[in-house]
Amino acid sequence: MKILGIETSCDETAAAVVADGVRILSNQIASQVEIHARYGGIVPEVASRQHVLAIIPIVDQAMAEAEVNWSDLDGIAVTIGPGLAGSLLVGVNVAKGIALARGLPITGVNHLEGHIYANWLIDRDAGTPLFPLACLIVSGGHSDLVLMRGHGDYVVVGRTRDDAAGEAFDKAARILGLGYPGGPAIEQAAKGGAASIELPRAWLKQTNDFSFSGVKTALLRLMEGGKISSLADAAASFQEAVIDVLVTKTVAVAKEYRVKQILLAGGVASNGLLRNRLTGNSPIPVLVPEPILCTDNAAMIAACGYYRFQAGKIDGLDLDVIPSLKLA
Repeated sequence: MKILGIETSCDETAAAVVADGVRILSNQIASQVEIHARYGGIVPEVASRQHVLAIIPIVDQAMAEAEVNWSDLDGIAVTIGPGLAGSLLVGVNVAKGIALARGLPITGVNHLEGHIYANWLIDRDAGTPLFPLACLIVSGGHSDLVLMRGHGDYVVVGRTRDDAAGEAFDKAARILGLGYPGGPAIEQAAKGGAASIELPRAWLKQTNDFSFSGVKTALLRLMEGGKISSLADAAASFQEAVIDVLVTKTVAVAKEYRVKQILLAGGVASNGLLRNRLTGNSPIPVLVPEPILCTDNAAMIAACGYYRFQAGKIDGLDLDVIPSLKLA
């Protein structure tokens, strides 16, 4: 079963073809990072316009790389949220147009759910999920701990109360003058430093929630007070503070709910220290996607779409975007 996936939730225009939910036949991504870097963050209107320019060429490239024709496809999966409304509309309208023209079924995918399904694209022999499982979804807009009891069966057991981890990295990088996007900038700078600066951790005891605004503010105060002599040490210390909390709470949730597997997902999941620390500290098996599958891509949307089609979840051509869509 071959599914065309389309992803335009933020600033990546992506299309992919995935077979049977696990085998990537193509995965094309047009990034807008260089465009938005000059502004220090995503400009929604600019992102929407770039999606309009890139979407058809990217779909064509995905089809060509996969060496498939429209008649070879069994369905289309497209991100409907959460994300930027203008960006989402580009992908959804193109998907609906193709579905109508080619007579293909269509299903709308939750972007966060897609990130979860990226985990089963990493190893053809590990394509069977072990339920129940715990998933840490960490990105620019989300820091969620999710209990997954089956396909489409989710309970959010922890979430950020303020800044998401990726957002905190972006703001910390801006404070330190390291550029955008902040996650890779912090990680790169941290390689030349030591986590020698004491920064606070918001443990929020008796809950599984996160809070990263405090550590960001502490970094800002140190910078404003001229108490940071090494940007590399500051980056390493900030990275350590965030990842310490993420890993500790994830392992605790996994033990509390007696899960069989831990998944890591989202853009921040490409951080090397987070990947190594979670796999090294967890007594429970951990799956981590390849870095290219952690950031926004369409292969994960197609993979999730496969399971939705298997469950009979087909949408009509009245499918619409839901920018604030929740995972539930």
